[in-house]
Amino acid sequence: MREAYVIDAVRTPVGKRGGALAAVHPADLGAAALRGLVERNNIDPAVVDDVVMGCCDTIGPQSGNVARTAWLAAGYPESVPGVTVDRQCGSSQQAITFGAQAIMSGTSEVIVAGGLQNMSAIPISAAMLAGQQYGFDAPFVGAHGWDHRYGTGEVSQFNSATMIAEKWDVSRRDMEEWALRSHDRARKAIVEGKFDREIVPVGDFWIDQGPRETSLEKMAGLQPLAEGSRITAALASQISDGASATLLASDWAVQEYGLTPRARIHHVSARGADPIYMLTAPIPATKWALEKTGLTIDDMDVIEINEAFASVVLAWIKETGANPEKVNVNGGAIALGHPLGATGAKLFASLLNELERVNGRYGLLTICEGGGTANVTIIERLG
Repeated sequence: MREAYVIDAVRTPVGKRGGALAAVHPADLGAAALRGLVERNNIDPAVVDDVVMGCCDTIGPQSGNVARTAWLAAGYPESVPGVTVDRQCGSSQQAITFGAQAIMSGTSEVIVAGGLQNMSAIPISAAMLAGQQYGFDAPFVGAHGWDHRYGTGEVSQFNSATMIAEKWDVSRRDMEEWALRSHDRARKAIVEGKFDREIVPVGDFWIDQGPRETSLEKMAGLQPLAEGSRITAALASQISDGASATLLASDWAVQEYGLTPRARIHHVSARGADPIYMLTAPIPATKWALEKTGLTIDDMDVIEINEAFASVVLAWIKETGANPEKVNVNGGAIALGHPLGATGAKLFASLLNELERVNGRYGLLTICEGGGTANVTIIERLG
């Protein structure tokens, strides 16, 4: 099997809901990341075999294969195709997986993989609600096989986060301390310029808007999202806007186009778990990936796990035994935001840069996803 090399990974700064990117068309948002990636690597866009981008809630300006629209909006060749991937929160991580697999299989030489999402323009779950005008109240209810297997009860990430906190005995205080750490780490990373290499600006906007000054006292005063729940808004990822892009290449393309690999894709996989608990799949997915590679969690020098909710991360740490000091070291989605379709490749960019910064060898990325699935990507730094 051929190697899939990581040439570069970039992202836009993340705008908060109603913030700096709210009025940017999703295709233009994706185009900003694509242009930043292509221009700084001085590669002819015509040699790209495919553009694979993640996006959720693909209605309105995010419909019609927005990956293709974003590539064309960037001004790049019509000869290059594009495809949009929806694996919920892991969509752009799956885009990287598809790109790596295409290169490893020998069917492609150069792939651009990333994602985009404007949650200010198209609210979360908009696609799920769009069916109501046609008589479908929810994506699941009414499917006889689903109803027989899982019932007709609530299927939501908020309920999932609460159930996880209860099952793994993660206290509200534990989650608030993690959330505070996320904000503190993110603000520190911004001040120290740790995101500078991965960010490509959108106009004159270039600094993440999400991180804020907060305290345990402020968080303790918030009301839970539901009666009896341990989850508050402070313990969840922020609704955000952003885009991301990654350049992957084969060994032939590296030589042919004079590219310099920064890492190689060591492992890609995805696993599933209970769709009602929904957000627990990173636990079996991580264990599966480590078993397949023969590596241990201690072999990972840098770890990114999406902070959909603090309970998800803390339960995962309990189950895997990961060192918290290696996890989301520059903050996570609680502070930096979670632009759904863009998050996977966004975290991939952060993982790559931090792995280089600490002179580490292996980095692991995992994301919980709607439907009870999770992706895992392990990269090995080169150089």
